[in-house]
Amino acid sequence: MRVLFMQHDAFSPPRLLSERFAELGFEVVEELIVESTHYDTPGTVTYDFPDPKSVDVIVPMGSPWGAWDDDTIGSWLLPELQWLRDADAAGVPVLGICFGGQLLARAHGGSVGRAPDCEIGWTSVWSEDETIVPTGPWFSFHFDRWALPPGATEIARTSRASQAFTLRKNLALQFHPELTGPMLQGWYDSPGDARSLISRDGQDPDVLLAYTYAEQAKARMRAHHLVDNFLIHVAGLGHLLS
Repeated sequence: MRVLFMQHDAFSPPRLLSERFAELGFEVVEELIVESTHYDTPGTVTYDFPDPKSVDVIVPMGSPWGAWDDDTIGSWLLPELQWLRDADAAGVPVLGICFGGQLLARAHGGSVGRAPDCEIGWTSVWSEDETIVPTGPWFSFHFDRWALPPGATEIARTSRASQAFTLRKNLALQFHPELTGPMLQGWYDSPGDARSLISRDGQDPDVLLAYTYAEQAKARMRAHHLVDNFLIHVAGLGHLLS
């Protein structure tokens, strides 16, 4: 079994998610679309997406760019939207993380746009199906939100944005179950300068980082359960856990 993690930028690795897939015996494949040297010019990048049937699960990850921003990243964003439609048509399960979840919304007939306000930090999520998405807390870092695609079932939300939906073998998440302390530090040190964005939101970035390190063991358990739930209840691969 092979799981493909599609990393859109060099600072958003799969961390807690990939380690659980590896524990379950998956061959973990990580592909990167925009190298760090192209962070400021992501629209100059092109990418040839593989046949979705060549893997058993696809996990499109987060991104500092908008899933609506064709002008900036359309060179690979538009092909990726079609690739996700092809994966759906082939019955390949997809777990979309933040930007990746927004891509699923847009690919299947929903929309993505700027939210009235950002959502940053450890967030309580109201889940209507805890067999798939436990209540958390989950780490959020987004300025956009989706409108659900036709036929989707919303299963989690906050007062600011929809947080999860299912559609056939697709599970879209607005939050970041993969996050670890070192990953957040990487965002602080990246060209996107997450530290400044957090400060502008009225939060202390050092406190948020310390909280993330303190929460990491519990976050690992939640992330692993989430992977298991996805495989059992969405992907139809529950036999791998037996």
